[in-house]
Amino acid sequence: MPDIRFDTYYRYDDLSRLLRAFADEYPNLVRVESVGKSHEGRDIWLATVTNFETGADNEKPALWADGNIHATEVSASSACLYLLHKLTTQYGYDEHITRCLDTRVFYVCPRVSPDGAEWALEDTPRVIRSSTRPYPYDEETIDGLRVEDIDGDGRILQMRIPDTNGAWKPHPDEPRLLIRREPVETGGTYYRLLPEGRIENYDGVTINVQPKKERLDLNRNFPAHWRTEGEQGGAGPYPTSEPEIRSIVDFIANHTNITGALTFHTFSGVLLRPYSHAADDEFPTEDLWTYQKIGAKGTEITGYPNISVYHDFKYHPKESITGVFDDWMFDHRGVFAWTVEIWSPQRQAGITDYKYIDWFREHPVEDDLKLIRWNDEVLDGKGHVDWVEYDHPEFGKVELGGWDHLYAWRNPPPQFLEKEIAPLADWMVWHLLISPKLELFSARATPLGDGSYRIEFVVHNTGWLPTNVTTQAINRKAVRGVVFELELPKRASFVVGKARETRGQIEGKAHKPSAPTAWGGSDSTDDRLKIEWVVNAPNGGDVTLIARHERAGTVRTTLNLG
Repeated sequence: MPDIRFDTYYRYDDLSRLLRAFADEYPNLVRVESVGKSHEGRDIWLATVTNFETGADNEKPALWADGNIHATEVSASSACLYLLHKLTTQYGYDEHITRCLDTRVFYVCPRVSPDGAEWALEDTPRVIRSSTRPYPYDEETIDGLRVEDIDGDGRILQMRIPDTNGAWKPHPDEPRLLIRREPVETGGTYYRLLPEGRIENYDGVTINVQPKKERLDLNRNFPAHWRTEGEQGGAGPYPTSEPEIRSIVDFIANHTNITGALTFHTFSGVLLRPYSHAADDEFPTEDLWTYQKIGAKGTEITGYPNISVYHDFKYHPKESITGVFDDWMFDHRGVFAWTVEIWSPQRQAGITDYKYIDWFREHPVEDDLKLIRWNDEVLDGKGHVDWVEYDHPEFGKVELGGWDHLYAWRNPPPQFLEKEIAPLADWMVWHLLISPKLELFSARATPLGDGSYRIEFVVHNTGWLPTNVTTQAINRKAVRGVVFELELPKRASFVVGKARETRGQIEGKAHKPSAPTAWGGSDSTDDRLKIEWVVNAPNGGDVTLIARHERAGTVRTTLNLG
């Protein structure tokens, strides 16, 4: 078994080693390939996980999982590694995992942005949003505060500077904690709060935080509803302009067996679903209902609330984000996709009644006191650092301290990592097991005399979702119906029917009502599909029957005509 720990965050070389180790240790279950190169030339690794002895991966329904599209969100990679660990070690022992890998496939891309993650994991971290490619300008900013670790302790904290016009003051009962100054308050001790760093070309008066040279946000670079840089910062010059996004978009577009997707981010401890830019009444109704059912199961397994981005997770009530992965997967590809935000410091501190993004704008000071107590009692004081005096080269005497965001907020502290990500693997297995699954119902050949036979071939969908997965897939013409093929022996011919016939979709069980009441108690056989041929085979022989669906898999069987 690969020597993997879930109380650490792995840099690129170790991540690559672990992925190769999974493939070497479990060659019947794991294959690893590079789907492309990052801006700095690193391989973007993808693991295909299935029982290869039961069929090719592209003939099975699939679930996509990825992580670490944003540089500092390294626990997202850990969630993907944990999935690989659980699938491989529990195959043959866990009934659901065994059935899942025998009949279905996972595509797992642990680190979409390997360059950005490498910066974040350096001994002296460099914090950027996503890719390391300079954008929109390839030039250094020459003025302002450059955020960096100025005292060399490996952390980027905050600086508080005494200022009579400062907006912050110490809490009367907890002086480590800064709270807002009252609107008409004067006469106290006040501070100006800045990120740790040095200021370039300081004029003694003006302080501006330098914008990063690397301002791309790879999760704004997907094709769905993409907007230009002037409309949405970090989106790139055109959809899929960035090699990391182009690589995974190309892979997904060429693997039409993908029936669902999860992309891992941090933080908030929520399961996010589309849309980012539109209200729920824009959904095909059945798709919204199904999204809600899948989300409810996710909440049951993980404890994370399942919510709409548009209704519950906006950065500003008048603004929306676009060009994101889950919108693209649902709106263009027609599959159920989720953005999973790992880790909630608030919930860890006992703050349960809060509204995600809105909390950062406005919340009671009691919440901050709970967080400080959590820091002291659970994190041993490592999350919120006591203020210490520092002789700043430009500002003179300042104090460094406050929250170590990379340690306590952006990702779970290492000792809490495994507990946080473990339930996510269980939801992913469940999510893949609900996919449509084409299976043989019956096949028979009936002699008609004079060397002719009626061939009847019936398949059914044993999965919970319909073969099309979503109504949106049909609306977008993103999915083909079931394709039937009949291969004849030599000197045989078709009397009725053709060698290849395409039919429609097959229902699953997702749209059944919660109880067999007067409004919904009749089960038609819309989960089955039958096709018939009449063939002439004067010398008999074997006929091969094939039914295949992009998302539901492939069925093959053989009949002997005597």
